[in-house]
Amino acid sequence: MFNVNPIVNRLLPPNVDNTLRGMKLPVYVFTLLALVSTVRSCIHLLAPDGGAGSIAGMDLTVEGAGGIVFAFALWGSAQLIYALIQLVVAFRYRSLVPFMYLLLILETLLRVLVGHMRPVSFAHTPPGAIGNQVILPLAIVMLVLSLWSGRQTLNQAK
Repeated sequence: MFNVNPIVNRLLPPNVDNTLRGMKLPVYVFTLLALVSTVRSCIHLLAPDGGAGSIAGMDLTVEGAGGIVFAFALWGSAQLIYALIQLVVAFRYRSLVPFMYLLLILETLLRVLVGHMRPVSFAHTPPGAIGNQVILPLAIVMLVLSLWSGRQTLNQAK
C-alpha cells in the first residue's frame, strides 16, 4: 500500500529549516518564480493604471475605470505580500518549497476559475492568462520533483 506520511511530511515538515530534502531544481525554479512575482506585484501596485490597460488590455475609458485601477493596485499589494513570503521561503525556509508549490497551484487554479466565473473583455490576451498555461504545469512538475525522495539535500543553514 502507498504510504502518504512521507509526502505529508515533505509538504508540512515537522521542523521548518533551510533544508530541501529532494531535488535542487525546484528550489532554483521557485526562486525565479518568486522574483517574477515580486516584479509583477510591483507593476500592479505602482503603475498608474495598475497594469489593467497598459498590460492586460482592459478598456479604461469606461465609467468606473478608477475602480478597476484600484482593484488592480489592491491585487498588487496582496501579490507583493505573497511574493515576499515566497522570497523568505526561497532564501531561508526551503523545507517549505513543496508546500509553496502546492499553494501556487491552488492560487493559479483559483484565478483560472474566477476567469471562467467572471469573464472580462480584453483587447488582447493578457500575459497572466498565458502565464497560467505555463505556471500550472511547471508548478505541478516542480511539486513532484520537490517531493521526490532523492538523496540530495540543499542546506544553506550551515
